[in-house]
Amino acid sequence: MDMTETDRSTDRYARCIDISKRVTWDIDRDVLKGRDFDYDCKFLPDGLSLVEEMDFLSAAERRLLSQIQGRTYAYIFGLVERFINAKILEVSQRHWFGDQIALEALVRFSAEELKHQELFRRIERMIAAKMPAGYRQTADADAVAKVVMSKSTWSVLALTCLIELFVQAHYRESIDPASETSDLFRDVFLYHWREESQHAILDEIEWQAEDRRISPSERDKAVVDLIELVAAVDGILQAQAAGDALYFGEICGRTLTEQDETRLRDGILRAYRWQYIVTGVQVPRFRELLESMIDAAQSLRIQSALAPIIRETI
Repeated sequence: MDMTETDRSTDRYARCIDISKRVTWDIDRDVLKGRDFDYDCKFLPDGLSLVEEMDFLSAAERRLLSQIQGRTYAYIFGLVERFINAKILEVSQRHWFGDQIALEALVRFSAEELKHQELFRRIERMIAAKMPAGYRQTADADAVAKVVMSKSTWSVLALTCLIELFVQAHYRESIDPASETSDLFRDVFLYHWREESQHAILDEIEWQAEDRRISPSERDKAVVDLIELVAAVDGILQAQAAGDALYFGEICGRTLTEQDETRLRDGILRAYRWQYIVTGVQVPRFRELLESMIDAAQSLRIQSALAPIIRETI
């Protein structure tokens, strides 16, 4: 007998639980292990930081900028996981009096996201103790989460799926092979990646289920919400890029020219758009999922909204 959609989903939930149990880790025992970051190394690899394109900076300055970007990389993940966890807890309500395997999978998802947030808070405290004062986190995680949660569930799950998929792409394609980066930084995102891999599967299940629930008019509104969420993310990236450029200028040990300040700010923003938007929408699985749910007109609206960001990044 062919499996129903419900049976297939239950099987996928069960496999996520099994993987979660096998890859679970502890912050101190498995990740930090009493270590600190190596400040003679880069943190964020060149494939994400794009620092090697900033030829007006010295090698030491490019290393410093990669460390600032690495600090922001951990901060941004802690920020987005605040709203991801809130949404996962919300959608888990659908399973309270039904599929308990699905409920367990989402509860484990939530617990892992809480652990990730604590890991990123720990990392921020560790880096703050070693780097000069003046670093700025330009967005508040709770305020961002409240704005995101005001949008339709379809759009939030779409954004969440995009994030969890680019986490995997970042680790496999850039972080894992980057021998020039701090061992501890790579390990942080190795363990993060191990749990995010099944989160992406759960996002996909819940997003597809939500798509089956909503009407065409609700989906059309959700597409608008998704475009607005991406614009909000870009706004956060613009503010953080400006803050990080200012911080770099304050601690790099020399006075940058006005031209170099502009190039620095633009270069950091380009890197952040590459990291948090473009690498996500380029993941084939995300494009496949999105295109399976929307019509041609909706696809064109999304492409038109993304075009300026992609054009300035590629």
